[in-house]
Amino acid sequence: MDHETLWLSVGLLGQALFSARFFVQWLQSERQKKSVFPVAFWYFSIGGGITLLTYAIHKEDPVFIIGQASGLFIYLRNLYFVVYERKLAV
Repeated sequence: MDHETLWLSVGLLGQALFSARFFVQWLQSERQKKSVFPVAFWYFSIGGGITLLTYAIHKEDPVFIIGQASGLFIYLRNLYFVVYERKLAV
């Protein structure tokens, strides 16, 4: 596998992880018959965001880098709220 094919694979993996979060959210919402965001949504967001940020850095695309970096901050913050809320419930 050449260098560019490897990086293309990284980018596609990141996009697949990022897209999977919507599938996870949709299934959970259908099960509960209301709109919900399961914890897995945030993990897929973070995993996909990190992978896509890595790809964007490799491509040296400042627009893509800013978008993914700012999104990662939001995903991490939301995961923090989920963890914090669960600790309070215990």
